[in-house]
Amino acid sequence: MSIYTSDYHDIIVSIRKFKSDPIVLATRNEGKVRELQQLLTGTGFAVVSLACHPNVPEVVEDGDTFEANAVKKAREVAVAVGRITLADDSGLVVDYLDGAPGVHSARFAGQEHDDTANNLKLLQLLDGVPRQKRTARFCCVVALATPDGQVATTQGTCEGVIIETPRGENGFGYDPLFLVPEYNRTFAELDSSTKNAISHRGRALQKVKAILAAAAQG
Repeated sequence: MSIYTSDYHDIIVSIRKFKSDPIVLATRNEGKVRELQQLLTGTGFAVVSLACHPNVPEVVEDGDTFEANAVKKAREVAVAVGRITLADDSGLVVDYLDGAPGVHSARFAGQEHDDTANNLKLLQLLDGVPRQKRTARFCCVVALATPDGQVATTQGTCEGVIIETPRGENGFGYDPLFLVPEYNRTFAELDSSTKNAISHRGRALQKVKAILAAAAQG
């Protein structure tokens, strides 16, 4: 239970007030939208992205933690659109880099740079570092907010290793560099169903699905 969460009972009651409307995903990242929509299948709730609300401004992610950023996005968008909103903040935590890129994962190579640039910077910083010292984890915090101010957060992590050369065509972000030892494949080499079952975001969303399932029963 997060410090931002009163309790799950309160948000379940609040969700029931707004459940006739679609849940809004507080992101315009197409890869993330696609993954979240897959993960939320079967909840009984329709899901739309911020593309359906083009006038909602980008939320400045200036928090020091994944949780702070996720909660800020969920709260601000929920108020702006008047609907249940789901936001996540996630990133890559590399032990050798003292936790970087962390909350700066999406902007690691600079505000205007893309996944390719971020991956290249990561590889440059780890150049010559042996595999056993390239341990890392993906971390995700999901925040679910309602327009009347209720917020719940859930968390998920996935352990892995940063490899030396990108592999795979699926996924987005750092997926081509993140090797899951149990599968000996990167996130980008896994099919979507396998990735969703073990990923940081998938694990956090399973808890959200339980909240939504309870709300749908009321």
